[in-house]
Amino acid sequence: MKLDSFAIGFIWFLLGHIAVFFQLNGQFKWDWFKQNEFILAACGLVISYFYIWGTKHTVEAFGGLLWPARFIGFGIGMLVYAVGVSYLFKEGITSKTFISLFLCIILICIQIFWKTS
Repeated sequence: MKLDSFAIGFIWFLLGHIAVFFQLNGQFKWDWFKQNEFILAACGLVISYFYIWGTKHTVEAFGGLLWPARFIGFGIGMLVYAVGVSYLFKEGITSKTFISLFLCIILICIQIFWKTS
């Protein structure tokens, strides 16, 4: 695995998921988000590039394999969502949510550390 490509891909996925979290859930926290749906939707064009670049670099990190990038992107999204909902909306993490997040971490670790032949 190319660690530099993985790190760059991870950062792009992280930025994309953070941006989407605010894009979709900001309406439940701030009036500006409720009143500016068109602007938020237009931001999706820029946010899409974060995912394109995240996928590009993560696939490169794994020697052209697509599945690891998909699972890593999914796992990062779940973790970002959990932190965002917990911190901004004060929704606690139930045992069911904790186990799901733990499984996401396992999913990411499998993709990173399990060597295929």
